[in-house]
Amino acid sequence: MKLHYAPGACSIGIHVLLEEIGKPYEAVAVNLREGEQYKPEFTAVNPKSKVPTLVRDDGSVLTEYPAIAYWLARSNPFANLLPDDIDQQARALELMDYAVATIHMQGFARQFRPSNFTPNAVDEEAVKTKGKEIAEKGFALLDKALAGKEYAVGKFSIADSAIFYVSFWAKRVGITLPANVAAHFERMTARPAVQRVLLQEGLA
Repeated sequence: MKLHYAPGACSIGIHVLLEEIGKPYEAVAVNLREGEQYKPEFTAVNPKSKVPTLVRDDGSVLTEYPAIAYWLARSNPFANLLPDDIDQQARALELMDYAVATIHMQGFARQFRPSNFTPNAVDEEAVKTKGKEIAEKGFALLDKALAGKEYAVGKFSIADSAIFYVSFWAKRVGITLPANVAAHFERMTARPAVQRVLLQEGLA
């Protein structure tokens, strides 16, 4: 397998899952700041021009965080990345989707790229403020979901990889994580797989 990633981007969560699985893979960094995602070499692999992008052993390409995480979990059952119970599976998917689709795409996207949400430069600070509000509300909801648990659905799952990457971003924008989310983040950063990824991506 080959993972196309950008250091510190949401792809860090998929990178963690690959390390948790432990199978051989190649990690290829994509320099988003220099626009490598728009160059023919990358668009030939993923015309969406985004990471994470996973090239599987048969040469087929899988994109979108939830799809990649779900496929990795189901195709590597020995890694226990999804609970056996179907209701717990649904909860894991629910939390992962919330982290990706709301906290990331609605909250952090407004803070990182405010110009994508307004044609007027004078409105960008208001866009950032709204994004921070969305992210903070999201973390408050995650805090309730994590109450009394070490991980999102009790044991480590794909949901935790997504919660980890949005928590990782919180420091970049000055968001203070609520207690349960902060404890989850510390628990995640203590995992050997996460420590290896942080080193590999130059973020340790």
